[in-house]
Amino acid sequence: MSQTSPDRTDRIDPKLRRRVTALAVAAAVGGFLFGFDSSVINGAVDAIGKEFELGAAIQGFAVAVALLGCAVGAYLAGALADRMGRLRVMLIGAILFFASSIGAGLAFGVWDFMFWRLVGGFGIGVASVIAPTYIAEIVPAAVRGRLASLQQLAITLGIFAALLSDALLAGVGDSDPSRELLFGLPAWRWMFLVGVIPSVVYGYLALRLPESPRHLLAKDREDEARTVLATVQPKGEIDDEVSRIRKNIDEDRENAKKASLRGSALGLAPVVWIGLALSVFQQFVGINVIFYYSTTLWNAVGFKDAFLISVISSIVNVAVTFVAIAIVDKVGRRPMLLAGSLGMAVTLGAMALSFSQAQLSDGKLSLPQPWGVIALIAANLFVVSFGATWGPLVWVLLGEIFPNRIRAKALGVAAAAQWIANFLITVSFPIFSEFSLAFTYGLYAVFSALSLVFVFFFVPETKGVELEDVGGLVFGRAKKAASADLRG
Repeated sequence: MSQTSPDRTDRIDPKLRRRVTALAVAAAVGGFLFGFDSSVINGAVDAIGKEFELGAAIQGFAVAVALLGCAVGAYLAGALADRMGRLRVMLIGAILFFASSIGAGLAFGVWDFMFWRLVGGFGIGVASVIAPTYIAEIVPAAVRGRLASLQQLAITLGIFAALLSDALLAGVGDSDPSRELLFGLPAWRWMFLVGVIPSVVYGYLALRLPESPRHLLAKDREDEARTVLATVQPKGEIDDEVSRIRKNIDEDRENAKKASLRGSALGLAPVVWIGLALSVFQQFVGINVIFYYSTTLWNAVGFKDAFLISVISSIVNVAVTFVAIAIVDKVGRRPMLLAGSLGMAVTLGAMALSFSQAQLSDGKLSLPQPWGVIALIAANLFVVSFGATWGPLVWVLLGEIFPNRIRAKALGVAAAAQWIANFLITVSFPIFSEFSLAFTYGLYAVFSALSLVFVFFFVPETKGVELEDVGGLVFGRAKKAASADLRG
């Protein structure tokens, strides 16, 4: 099995490094759309509820419905990418998000609004799969972890941009998402309409990026693949890279009948279960509750400037993602995931304890001091624990762990599972929070603890392993663990 040594990393020409970084940044704009679309609803939740006179259950569904579209888009993205190419599918995602931004911003009623959010969700689901696939396929193994982490950095920047624009449009001082702005439209509608800007940027980039060399070789377009590889690989390594990819593609074609997600472990290959579990745990820890409902939550428990608190949390999220990018190829995936799981379990436990002290005053929930401050600090430390580990590293691993013959399809399934898990957490939070916030955050703490156990027993280290070799490494580890479980 080939490993990447430190000196190989150093041998990457600075010009090539800048080139592959630029390509990865451009592809990761899909992650920006992901973050923007998923969090722009944060500042509009209360206004939408009042505008359309929604109860808690319907309001939660209106917030979460886009995630169903994301799940469908993610599931179909792999097959579409293999058939049409990575870039054409990127363009489809941009067009769908463009249409959704306008439709949701000008919606006449809640069902109209939810339809356009569903359309946008489909586009974001597509982008969420294509970005890590493209980055994993076009960058050298020596910097793959760092550059694959750009997907999560772009997501965090999208979250920040959405929450910042929400705060500015609502008025930082007044914080009124219903106030009228340009053309007499309320601020909450403009929160969605500004999504037109990143969708146009993403569409433009999709028309300018080079196609994935792996896709080109799979379509027998070797000259084009070599042209692309010449811009991202040292000249003396192009032949070896083409041979490596060709060999893998030939093996895939010879074993087409085996190019299935099916396996002996409850109907799926063990490596697919690992991808699914990583995706589900990433969402079941409740991270998106912070970015979908934080403004509503902090308002509900008596904090002033709830919009500003949400923006600060998003800034923290961006900052720690830079930390993850800086150390992922040095520290490795596994130690960071374990540390993140422990940090999330502790901070979510602190939030659960804080909200267990909540009191009702004049029909409104409030947190007596010092529990309010403890909850706020714990929430931001939770963001740190997630943003520096599980946030970026799940996307890195999903781009690495699957064998080439099933990578696109398996990535689609794993991303679809992630969106469905996200939907379940998002749609259930308003209902759970009415029952007990202490119970809700306690439940997320339990899932964080379970994620630590899962990583310890089932997730191997993939740092520096060639992309063509990673799938076999993980498959072997998962198969061995599954066999041990069966023997036990």
